[in-house]
Amino acid sequence: MLCMTFATRVNRSLSLEKTVLHEVERSKGAGSTSERVNELLKIALEVERAQRLAEEAKSFFRSVSEEDRTSRKAFRAATINSLARED
Repeated sequence: MLCMTFATRVNRSLSLEKTVLHEVERSKGAGSTSERVNELLKIALEVERAQRLAEEAKSFFRSVSEEDRTSRKAFRAATINSLARED
């Protein structure tokens, strides 16, 4: 059984600033304005998603407790001492 996915397009009326529309028209090349806007929106959505993930990671690593820091510091010191004894 073949599974085929088709892009569905929906007509929608949106307001664009004149400068944005001018830039889209200038940069669209041989494609249509609609294709160019879709391409730019997909890029913008991907950038936005990456920013959210970066914020989430930043928040996660920022929330390390003092107990975790103390444990890491002790582990690091023990590792250094252990490696020093091997030499």
